[in-house]
Amino acid sequence: MADTTWVVVADGGRARIFETPGLKLDLREIEDLLNVVPSGPALSEKEREKFAKTVADRIEQGRLHHRYQRLRFAVEPKFFGMLRKRLSEETRRMIFEEINEDLSALDAREIQAHLGRH
Repeated sequence: MADTTWVVVADGGRARIFETPGLKLDLREIEDLLNVVPSGPALSEKEREKFAKTVADRIEQGRLHHRYQRLRFAVEPKFFGMLRKRLSEETRRMIFEEINEDLSALDAREIQAHLGRH
């Protein structure tokens, strides 16, 4: 069976998880997580931290269930710092690529094109 890569595209308000066979850029969205909070359009630092924990927990569960063998991240830089510190050492070792950009508002085809340039 071919390795599976999870591609995580996120900012403090939304995280999308795609999977693709091996290192190909044939993205299939498997999850779209939204940071739904009552505070209005501007997310507080605390709300972003809480969302980072939610996203990290989902990534950890994927690893524990052997859903992927490597990770690629395209995440807004500050949020990636919050997310990264919540990932286990085992999960961090599975990171293949980190792109410090927020691509969460793009559609899958645009994300594929952008990742293809890296």
